Amino acid sequence: MATNKLTDIEVKQTPTRASDYKITDGGGLYLLVKNNGTKCWRLAYRFAGKQKTLAIGTYPQIGLKDARKERENAKTKLAKNIDPSLDKKQEKLKQQLAAANTFEAIARDWWQHNLGHWTPNHSERVIGRLEADVFPRIGITPITELRPPHIKTIIKRIEQRNALDVAKRVLQDVRRVFAYAVELGHIETNPARELTSKARQTTHRDALPPEQLPQFINDLTTLGGRPITRFAIELLLLTFVRSGELRGARWDEFDINERLWRIPAARMKMKTDHIVPLAPQTLALLEKIREQTGQFELLFPSERRITDPMSDNTMRRAIFRLGYDGNTEGKAKCVPHGLRTTACSILNEQGFNPDAIERQMSHMERNGVRAAYTHHAQYKDDRVKMMEWWADYITCKQLTRG
Repeated sequence: MATNKLTDIEVKQTPTRASDYKITDGGGLYLLVKNNGTKCWRLAYRFAGKQKTLAIGTYPQIGLKDARKERENAKTKLAKNIDPSLDKKQEKLKQQLAAANTFEAIARDWWQHNLGHWTPNHSERVIGRLEADVFPRIGITPITELRPPHIKTIIKRIEQRNALDVAKRVLQDVRRVFAYAVELGHIETNPARELTSKARQTTHRDALPPEQLPQFINDLTTLGGRPITRFAIELLLLTFVRSGELRGARWDEFDINERLWRIPAARMKMKTDHIVPLAPQTLALLEKIREQTGQFELLFPSERRITDPMSDNTMRRAIFRLGYDGNTEGKAKCVPHGLRTTACSILNEQGFNPDAIERQMSHMERNGVRAAYTHHAQYKDDRVKMMEWWADYITCKQLTRG
């Protein structure tokens, strides 16, 4: 046993000097007092015929009693022909490797790896889902220890709060993290590969039956209130874009000379650029809209704030005032988004190219046959002819009069 020389009071009251110095405790343990006031425990020892030093830690984080314990641990290792300094470095490396092998560490590495391929909004949503629902549960767990039940428990907790869409996306994110870990060699198999989440029952937006379209168009010409609201519904009918894409339409997106409306990817649900060919009737309607809002950036600004788009409820309420609220005999319930379904049904009945219809609807790829949707101008010629036919069809129903 080493002969101890220091006391707690001596260690605490050791003064700072102009240059570093040390005071010994015994058995090779000493306190190094630096000229900046820092006090460090060190152990001098010999290993394999060489003089070496073990850094134990700083005072007061490590007190005199703990420093002596570390000295005795080092002596025990030396007796077993183990270099305490090398052993400490190896243990630290082992801890670092273990920390880097946790689910959260690998997930964040995967997230960083994909940042260049994602939009800022998407990347924020991905890491937000992981931080909210996954990291608190399994973040510190080594990825090699995770099994399907661990993941299933997380998904069930999300489903229990009826956030089924979130559960589906979280499972997708987790599955991709594990796939990334397999690629890096951290694990051999993906424990989330065969897992599924509860599917939400599909509900279709209230759509106008094709046979009620003529009556709807006639009713629309009688709509009171702001003309811009009627114009918005008319443009929605002529272009059958999503209502959010229409409400956010900006004048600088329209090329009148080329007769095209170019909607940027940032405003599209599928995050790809989209073009809408403009028939003559649509161009005529745009001129009427320009008379109302041409001085603004948005075609359909909010009444309260011109920099914000019109509310979706504005068109919805207008359609309901015409009797298409589900409570009027002889009239189906219809919402703005449902007009897309009506247009799609009629165009398919007329025998237009299904691929051109799907592309004009800006739908996501659904099968191998339609996997060629890699460009926003795909089937452009077919779509121009189709949009002109559709405008003629609508015009015959007297949409653009008055």
